[in-house]
Amino acid sequence: MSNKIADFFGRIGQFLKEVKVELQKVSWLSKEELRDSTIIVLASTLVLSIVVAVFDFIMSKIISMVL
Repeated sequence: MSNKIADFFGRIGQFLKEVKVELQKVSWLSKEELRDSTIIVLASTLVLSIVVAVFDFIMSKIISMVL
């Protein structure tokens, strides 16, 4: 039983070492790129929300006129 536990934690340790190696290979964004991308995502989300809200408002008015 003790050997299984040691093997389990050994595999976890090996996994974490491999994760560290892979994360060192990642090409991370600069602060400016991250900021610009965040602004684009937030603006796109805002615009899409407005479009959906307007469409929902128009459709609800049409449905209430029909019924």
